[in-house]
Amino acid sequence: MTITHIVLFQFTSEALKDTANIQRICTAFLALHNSCLHPETHKPYILSLTGGLNNSPEVHHSGGLTHGWVVEFANKEDRDWYVESDPAHAEFKGMLEGVVEGVRVFDYEGGVF
Repeated sequence: MTITHIVLFQFTSEALKDTANIQRICTAFLALHNSCLHPETHKPYILSLTGGLNNSPEVHHSGGLTHGWVVEFANKEDRDWYVESDPAHAEFKGMLEGVVEGVRVFDYEGGVF
């Protein structure tokens, strides 16, 4: 069953002033779709990856979160590799130091309550 991995960022107020760096980070996140390689097949394993800037009219419920991504994996093992061991993901996370002050992650398997 597919695992949906939702990631929401709250950038620092200082970081939001540097739109070029925010764009670089967002582009790098989206590039994980092709740069994260399965440890056995050495092929990309993320099924889909989308993201964007929060444009909700309910901004008062956002808690300062400004950017979000939805990543889909074929199974829990692929998601776990991504979170715990994938070198491309680890390198990306290094870009966030001092720039992101809040992260929320929510994963689910569709229809499992």
